[in-house]
Amino acid sequence: MSLGVHPCLTAVAIASLRICLGTGPPVFKGKDEQQAIVQAEVAAKGFVPAPLVAGEVAWFYTNLGIDDTYFANESPAVISDHIIALYAAKIQAYTKHDVNSLVIDLEKINEDGSGATFIHTSPPGVTSTEGPGASVETRIDDLFLDTSIPYRLETFRSQGAVSATASQQLRCYFISKCSFPPLPAEESDDIKLYSDPVFLEKASENTLKIYQDAMHAVRERRYGPVLQHFQVEGTRQHRLVIAYDSHASGTNHFFSALSNLYHFYALYSVRKYVEQFSNGITIISLYLNPLPGAEASGAPPIEHAIYQKPRFSSASPDNPFFLPKAPGSHAVQEATYAYCGWIFAQHFTNRLGPAYLSLRNVLSESDPVHAEVLNDIKRRFREETFTRESIAGVILAYPELIRLLYVNFAVTHYPAAQEDSASLMPQTLSYQRLQAAAPLSDSELADKLRRMVPNKHDLQILEAFLVFNKHILKTNFYQPTKVALSFRLAPDFLPEVEYPRTLFGMFFVIGNEFRGFHLRFRDVARGGIRIVTSRNKENYSINQRMLFDENYGLASTQSLKNKDIPEGRCEGHDFAVAGCKAEVVLLRNTSTCSIVDLLIPGQTPGIKEPLVDLYGKPELLFFGPDEGTADMMDWAALHARHRGAETWWKSFTTGKSAETLGGVPHDRYGMTSLSIRQYVLGLYKQLGVKEKDVTKVQTGGPDGDLGSNEILLSSDKTVAIIDGSGVLADPAGLDRAELIRLAKLRVPVSHFDKSKLGKTGYLVCVEEHDVKLPSGEIVLDGTDFRNAAHLRFKADLFVPCGGRPEAVNISNMAALVDSEGKPHFKWIVEGANLFITQQARMFLEKRKVILFKDSSTNKGGVTSSSLEVLAGLALSTQEYTDLMIFKDGKPSAFYQAYVRDVQEKIKENAAAEFSCMQREHTLRGRQAELEGSDLFDDKPSREGVLRRAIPKTLVDQVGLATLMERLPEPYQRALFSSWVAAHFIYKYGVNGSSVDFFHFARDLASK
Repeated sequence: MSLGVHPCLTAVAIASLRICLGTGPPVFKGKDEQQAIVQAEVAAKGFVPAPLVAGEVAWFYTNLGIDDTYFANESPAVISDHIIALYAAKIQAYTKHDVNSLVIDLEKINEDGSGATFIHTSPPGVTSTEGPGASVETRIDDLFLDTSIPYRLETFRSQGAVSATASQQLRCYFISKCSFPPLPAEESDDIKLYSDPVFLEKASENTLKIYQDAMHAVRERRYGPVLQHFQVEGTRQHRLVIAYDSHASGTNHFFSALSNLYHFYALYSVRKYVEQFSNGITIISLYLNPLPGAEASGAPPIEHAIYQKPRFSSASPDNPFFLPKAPGSHAVQEATYAYCGWIFAQHFTNRLGPAYLSLRNVLSESDPVHAEVLNDIKRRFREETFTRESIAGVILAYPELIRLLYVNFAVTHYPAAQEDSASLMPQTLSYQRLQAAAPLSDSELADKLRRMVPNKHDLQILEAFLVFNKHILKTNFYQPTKVALSFRLAPDFLPEVEYPRTLFGMFFVIGNEFRGFHLRFRDVARGGIRIVTSRNKENYSINQRMLFDENYGLASTQSLKNKDIPEGRCEGHDFAVAGCKAEVVLLRNTSTCSIVDLLIPGQTPGIKEPLVDLYGKPELLFFGPDEGTADMMDWAALHARHRGAETWWKSFTTGKSAETLGGVPHDRYGMTSLSIRQYVLGLYKQLGVKEKDVTKVQTGGPDGDLGSNEILLSSDKTVAIIDGSGVLADPAGLDRAELIRLAKLRVPVSHFDKSKLGKTGYLVCVEEHDVKLPSGEIVLDGTDFRNAAHLRFKADLFVPCGGRPEAVNISNMAALVDSEGKPHFKWIVEGANLFITQQARMFLEKRKVILFKDSSTNKGGVTSSSLEVLAGLALSTQEYTDLMIFKDGKPSAFYQAYVRDVQEKIKENAAAEFSCMQREHTLRGRQAELEGSDLFDDKPSREGVLRRAIPKTLVDQVGLATLMERLPEPYQRALFSSWVAAHFIYKYGVNGSSVDFFHFARDLASK
């Protein structure tokens, strides 16, 4: 094969260009000496004919135009192997009589994890769907860039072709493990303190300045990617610098997604860099050229193509509706919209149909067996009628209809589309696809769908997109710094047959490998943010199917426990793909950021653009800790403050740390346990029993909030405790002193000192197998034993303080009754949320079990959180800092008094409700009626109620008049109505008359 001279840039010219651009390594000074050694090795190996060796080596070193980084990093032995491989590939292409069939695929991954090298043929501007380059960048993401170990990456396109007759170019990737200096004692703006020394050696002053500015912008904003764009003077080349906080973004496969993105817009990269820094900042530099003829063919100007689009890729980098997985189908904004609609359709396509309704009319939902059958059928319909795969197939089958649906969405929510059309830049609108496809009205679009989609299954899916469009009230879809996508939806599209209680508000969040909902039944609402992690993708698939329904059920059921506080119940769920701590932290940070996007008014150029707000009113959201989010509350409050929520950041989250942010920790002060305890003590008093004589079984161990405080507050004879680590039991009673030791240390039962067990006692941990119990029974698997242990023990009292929802349900409830029909427990005080299903509860109550429901017993925590919110709203930032935040590690007198007020409120409410257990339904209706009445407008009555409802410590400190000025009116109305409704029932009972209410209302103004 001819190896004639090919014109290309010389090494000196390349080095000069690097200096002008301010990037790139210096020329490899030992290159000539290395070339001589490599030539000798190639000759010695004998695969290349001796007369051709010098020419092949010279071409590889000079004409091919591989970056000097390669020669500086590789050994002569490896380089000689690569030259031989290239020669062999040329010979193979020659035998096929097709020079374009020449393929190179070289890979070396260092066994010690220090780095890797990848080299493959790569035509410019093409994302390979097959061949050697098809998965290289995805593999690099998986193996190096998306791991907890930081790596830096340099990748270059060869300047010359592989030979004089073949036009192929090579792309080379060089990955090396970072080696950082120790972190500075205090946070600094100096990029050099966080940099890998190899980067510092190669980076020019210009690059350091650009990266320094990008790092500062990320640290200031702490959310979303920061983009900088530079035109390389005198060339058509553009440099795009993207910086983001990898600790906060949670974006995976971002590097490979960027390649798909710029290839879609007819661009190709000359070189790319990924630099990671020890403070968690990642900076990507892309050097992009337009493909020849791209601008003449109508491709967008490079400035538009590369500036906003990476922000879509960062929010959903693994989008199946964008290149290369769906070649040519959608631009990135349309593909992102398709991805969101895909997830929406999975949850809300009407799946039940007339067959289910007919069956529902035949079966009685009041019958527990019938209800369970209906639930099973409903779940089956939801899982099998419209699968993820079938919905995705419809989206891919109708790209033009998806484009029209996107335009229908965009003309409403793209901010520029709301301006005077005369002032719009036609080019900008065209690239948002608002001119490329003529917008259709809702009715026109619905009619077009019906005419073009004959298949009823497909039509129902596409109509779900239209439902999605019509119910979006605001979204951060077009915000420049989003890290996940969020939508505020009007929830009136939910079918009553599936969701009988009407939601007030609904937030829908979509991120990289997670999705979430935040639901509330009233305007002023507070609830926990829960994260249920998934062990693997299969488990995630199961979890995500039940996501909305479990969220709705929790929010609906637990709204009962909020009757004594102004906030209604809301609940937030997010599901991670895997269960590692880092992923959970990333997930909750990004989901919170995206919701805050929709709560903050106004704009900051380049950071926060004006939203198209069809809701048109300010919203109050209060987040509380729940599964997996206890340590999120501080971060979220500070993030809200950083974003400009000066008036409500203090109340945005509850469960904040006491020392640094003035929170009221439930576990430290036993807030939830206090309310549970009132029911236990009330039960003992009513039945005339002594606590020390009562036997008890408890789920939720000494490592948890409820479990530890239940141990510390009680003096019964506990015979079994079941927690995440295993089962601890002794029919003779567990050693109380040892339980108290574990509770104070907050460690699980697996830490129990076995020497303190009696002859009949045992401890079975979840990881154990083939354990012999004192009775002689063999436990084959510790995890299986733990999962069913709550069904095997007998005692006077059962207090679930932990466990998954529906742990006792219609399928296993019979196990709580012995063969003679006698229940295992006389009394159950349900501390854990939704531990027992309604059907199982009815089953047990029919067998004379006294059962107190979770919505009444464990609301001490929500009461405490509500009063934490009240302090945040009522105190100015300076007052809050002075009174609620600890000084020198010690609480102020105000803080201590306020905590005592909170504890007294909890005990007072729990004791008052103890004899009114069946009155929640009437109470809820009365509270809603009061919120809409004019009783609140009577100022003396309002003052009298607020003086009673607000803790005395706060009223004395701030003054009632000031409190009434500071608290938002919707919050005051909710506080007023909840107090009046609850205390009227407590005083006069559920059958209180209108005359009773007249007398009650007359006394509201009294002091």
